[in-house]
Amino acid sequence: MNTEILGVILMFLVTVGLAIPLGRYIGKVYLGDSTWADGIFNLLDKLFYKVGGVSPAKEMNWKQHLVALLTINLVWFLFSMLVLMTQGSLPLNPDGNPSMSADQAFNTTISFVSNTNLQHYSGESNMSYLGQLVLMLFQFVSAAAGMAVCAAVFLLMRPNFKFQKGTDGLVISGNFYSLFVKSLTRILLPLSIVVAVILLFNGTPMTFKGKDQIISAQGDTISVSRGPAAAMVAIKQLGTNGGGFFGANSAHPLENPNYFTNIVENVSIILIPVAMIFSLGFIIKKKRFGRMVFGIMTLGFLIFLLPTIYLEMHGNPAISKMGITQNLGSMEGKEVRFGSAASAFWAITTTVTSNGSVNAMHDSLTPLSGMFCLLGMMVNAFYGGVGVGFLNFYIFIIIAVFISGLMVGRTPEFLGKKIEAKEMKIAAIIALLHPFLILVGSSISSYLFAHNPTEYAAWLSNPGNHGFSEMLYEFTSSSANNGSGFEGLGYGNGSSVGDNTPFWNISCGIVMLLGRFLPIIGPVAIAGILANKKYVPESAGTLQTDTGTFGIMIFAVIFIIAALSFFPALALGPIAEYFGMKP
Repeated sequence: MNTEILGVILMFLVTVGLAIPLGRYIGKVYLGDSTWADGIFNLLDKLFYKVGGVSPAKEMNWKQHLVALLTINLVWFLFSMLVLMTQGSLPLNPDGNPSMSADQAFNTTISFVSNTNLQHYSGESNMSYLGQLVLMLFQFVSAAAGMAVCAAVFLLMRPNFKFQKGTDGLVISGNFYSLFVKSLTRILLPLSIVVAVILLFNGTPMTFKGKDQIISAQGDTISVSRGPAAAMVAIKQLGTNGGGFFGANSAHPLENPNYFTNIVENVSIILIPVAMIFSLGFIIKKKRFGRMVFGIMTLGFLIFLLPTIYLEMHGNPAISKMGITQNLGSMEGKEVRFGSAASAFWAITTTVTSNGSVNAMHDSLTPLSGMFCLLGMMVNAFYGGVGVGFLNFYIFIIIAVFISGLMVGRTPEFLGKKIEAKEMKIAAIIALLHPFLILVGSSISSYLFAHNPTEYAAWLSNPGNHGFSEMLYEFTSSSANNGSGFEGLGYGNGSSVGDNTPFWNISCGIVMLLGRFLPIIGPVAIAGILANKKYVPESAGTLQTDTGTFGIMIFAVIFIIAALSFFPALALGPIAEYFGMKP
């Protein structure tokens, strides 16, 4: 078997092998069971609670969880705007990088607070070390916030919930702040330390010194940027953040030095999202249900992955028409030290999750490979980001339960709770929000480009079908809180290049904001409403939701919604480009 394929299989098997015990550990953390980490991190937890002025023992209902989430995100937003717009005059800036403009700081702040990490800047030339450290902080807290909200939904799904007199509905054991801090100290921090140390010993820098002078192989003296990169790279992968310390992200040799670090980073991308699914079965005491969810997510993942690997390993048809052999596959925009198969595996893992880091340039993928990356973000529920991936999948579960119940003439029930009109309205709104944000944003940018040829003539470096794909990808990445890009975006008057322009900064910032928090609010609201309902014991007439048959129903719902929503846009972009390249 091809060694490249063996490397891909190894990465996936290692991920699943580590995710199963990690999922059990995460379940214990959120249930409040004792773990090995308690003796190490209890004092740190108490420090956070004391400094923050919060009590981990105060119980919250689902509405209070959401208020806490939105409140702390507002504080982080204001703090980040202040730092990024003044970083040029703040400490830890040995290379003298400038402050950000208001629109760029707006985009960057929302990007990192929302766990998107869409970067309309290059870290080497646009960020001070202080700015990088602040963004690294948000990579921790945004990931922990998503995990805490997901944990709250897991707890709401348990049949043995409890009520507290005088409160508005269900009270979750503990509160948002407790789940948030546990996510940080018990899960993200220990794993990040391990990954950062591995990267450090393999050549990723961890220093506060400025650029270093080296002599190239040609004898030229060049300046090489460095900085506290190892710590940021670790949490960018584990927290499905994706924001790179350097502009080239994990294609940069200092962020991803060799094939071993490529394995470590790629495993890190989907490790916690997969582990969260196994923790679901542990927490609600329905391991079969957790395995079913994992199976459907993996099926969708493989449907995107296998053709992408095949396409990238067989080269670009446009180059083949020129009579050029491509023994290594389609290597445009890829690193030789990784190869086409490992690059394709990374491209799919980073887009089915909300990670968005890259070890190859997605703009150079063959057309259908680019389409599968787009579909991974458009579905946004096959593994997904840490925590929020299941929240997106939860919406499809509710829709599938409702449809299945109606098809067989039974009252729709999920885990002993009836699905009624209120829950379905919320689920329908959230399911339609994602395509709405993507397609409206793409339509506006396409209209501006088509109807203002003088002003926007140079907006795209690749006009035509691929140019449309670049705009579609940018809004898809923003709405899915992914952060990767096809790039190739510019500005018509030539005064600015890339996607760092007021239009892209503001429009993508708004899409990221809505695409992050509304899909969180909806599932939490549904779980809270269902938890307040009377439990209906299972009977012979109960729809079984932990079977393969029901899993296929969920998959069918996802497929139909994605096809109806996105096929016309994909037909105008990557599909048309593919047929345009055929001999």
